[in-house]
Amino acid sequence: MSAVLRAGVIGLGMMGRHHARVLHALDGVELVAVADEVGDRLGAAQGAPVVGSVDELLRVGIDVAVVATPTATHEEVGLRLASAGVHTLIEKPVAVDAAAAARLVAAFDRAGLVGAVGHIERYNAALQALRQRLDAGELGDVFQIATRRQGPFPDRIADVGVVKDLATHDIDVTTWIARSPYASISAHATTKSGRLHEDLVAVSGRLEDGTVTSHLVNWLSPFKERVVVVTGARGAYVADTLTADLTFHENGTERTSWDQLAAFRGVAEGGSTRFAIPKREPLVLEHEAFRDAVLGRRQDVVTLADGMRTVAVADRVITSARTGTVSIVDHAAAGGGAG
Repeated sequence: MSAVLRAGVIGLGMMGRHHARVLHALDGVELVAVADEVGDRLGAAQGAPVVGSVDELLRVGIDVAVVATPTATHEEVGLRLASAGVHTLIEKPVAVDAAAAARLVAAFDRAGLVGAVGHIERYNAALQALRQRLDAGELGDVFQIATRRQGPFPDRIADVGVVKDLATHDIDVTTWIARSPYASISAHATTKSGRLHEDLVAVSGRLEDGTVTSHLVNWLSPFKERVVVVTGARGAYVADTLTADLTFHENGTERTSWDQLAAFRGVAEGGSTRFAIPKREPLVLEHEAFRDAVLGRRQDVVTLADGMRTVAVADRVITSARTGTVSIVDHAAAGGGAG
């Protein structure tokens, strides 16, 4: 393999265009071609050759690829790239279901290739800082992780519902932050926009370490919100991934002399701190991690196995919402615990 990785992008939808933009400027990587059966209508290739199929892209000669096609095609495209010996980053969700994801995991493992999933939120500065502080024990025992991810319907999505498209972010982030997999899931979902798939879901869960979780996700809100709240023994962290801001609201130590209020309140209000943290574009960090994994420098990508476990939990969310029952997460079938 040459010192400069020859890269290709498959699919020039919204995310594919962003992948092409980042790869154009990424040190140690050359975007040599892009593939899309309808061409490059918006000029995302920026001069790189545009071909119509994966096989044409492989004939150009690539070391690494990004798959940014509709979810239903991820397995077929990923397996073709694995058979050709190409290290691959697949946009999330990694596949339509856990069984398809498992076949991708097996194929890349057999070939000895790096396979990664584009769970970009892991590279958000606020969540990176949050996990570091949790790992350092700054919050004490973690009681709850609650997320809100809502906004208007995105025109780019047609083949999956809000669970597979958006809630997979929250499932992955929650297990990654807590370093613990899900034990059980209960969900309610609905479709209000006239589309085939669910556009709103409310999920309650419990992780194996006892942490209680909740996720409110929809495509029905006129405003966009991306928030993760982690509550623990010493207060609560609030991460806003739209602005990459992290704020800590600490439990107060001052006792109140107002007897009626003291009897009503649980913890007291303390000070609040919004941290100053370096903020780089998460997609750039994701690509740097993938590049370095391919080159053997470090291994901190979101693996295909991570993506498979996330899809397995998403499958249980959909099952719970459909049946009205609590769904137990089978980690043996999903390939193990949290990354």
